[in-house]
Amino acid sequence: MKKTLTVAVACAVLLLAACGSPAPRGDAARIDEKLVADLKPGDARTVGQAVDDFGFDLFGTVADGRTNTIISPLSMTVLLAMLLAGADGDTATEIAKVLHLSDRRDVRVGALLRQLSDTDEATLSVADALWAGHGVPLVKDYSEFLTKTFGATLRNGDLGSPATAKDIDKWAAKNTNGLIEGIADDLELPDPTVVLVLLNAVYFLGQWKTPFDPHLTRPEPFQQAGDVPMMHLADETFGYTQRAGYRMLRLPYGKHGRYAMEVMLPDDGHTLTDLLGTLNATEWRSAVAALKPTTIDQLALPRFELRWQGRLNDPLIRLGMPTAFASTADFRPMSPVAPSLSRVVQKTYVKVDEKGTEAAAVSGGAMATSARINPLVFRADHPFAFSISDQQTGTILFLGAVTDPRS
Repeated sequence: MKKTLTVAVACAVLLLAACGSPAPRGDAARIDEKLVADLKPGDARTVGQAVDDFGFDLFGTVADGRTNTIISPLSMTVLLAMLLAGADGDTATEIAKVLHLSDRRDVRVGALLRQLSDTDEATLSVADALWAGHGVPLVKDYSEFLTKTFGATLRNGDLGSPATAKDIDKWAAKNTNGLIEGIADDLELPDPTVVLVLLNAVYFLGQWKTPFDPHLTRPEPFQQAGDVPMMHLADETFGYTQRAGYRMLRLPYGKHGRYAMEVMLPDDGHTLTDLLGTLNATEWRSAVAALKPTTIDQLALPRFELRWQGRLNDPLIRLGMPTAFASTADFRPMSPVAPSLSRVVQKTYVKVDEKGTEAAAVSGGAMATSARINPLVFRADHPFAFSISDQQTGTILFLGAVTDPRS
């Protein structure tokens, strides 16, 4: 019987704020400075906008406004960009279009990762690794591109061995301060048919610029969810704008607020489903551009801790990359075993409390070879959407919808 070989690809992303923990002692990515030195100053922002466009496209296929949904556009973009670098033909064309990128091997992704990490506003570290099974060949220019553009470290191991699966879990935990653990199980490792594993970890540590006083947190009703712990601030100035059917409030992290959470709250008479039906990257960017410093007389935001996971094969196929999942997929620039994509999943975690935000995402893909002006009150006591973004590049790291903060 002919064996089916599988390539498993995973991308773990962590956004961690205000927990007071040190940066993880992990494998910080060493992106080749020469590779991105000649890029234009606006290139990182351009790729950041592509991340946002793709993120809202994907969010629109998985969020229905009735259940909690949290995805990481950055995590899934990095995962698919690493796959795109090893694709050719229609496979590459479709993935690039879904990612809103024009180049199969876009070094601007590396520039974006470098710029996201270049901050004294918070601690942000990026790490990438590639595990190849014993005797599994990689095309040299593909592996070199991963090491130079994404700072990936290359490793070999028996992917059918529990010891290698344990090493992969240790790497994920080490580079996400212990928050992301069972990634090997999600990739169905150990598995002797697995030939390749790719991992990416991003770690962020910051604090609210204006923290909430925990003594003011008290149980209060949240629409359709009962009482939840509600945090409060009064007479503070934040970026704020009124849009058609919803309002946006920007809660910054750090001294200068480069990173922040944007809360998008539907107006009375409008639902989260209504908001999600009109929200896209263009509208989000317009709303962010319209934010003006405004004194918020009363601010109430629920303290919440949520987890989400979903299989993304069908959403990605609907977005326009079916060939990657078909037997006709062309990933020969990655490896002569010419794999095709068989599954893509993402797991996310977000915690919001009085000090700040803790959020994590793990994205994974598997590939197999085969034959082929009254007092202004902003009260988030009903379902709302949120994003966590970088003001400098305009990149969305996380995008979510909260319907029940208790879950």
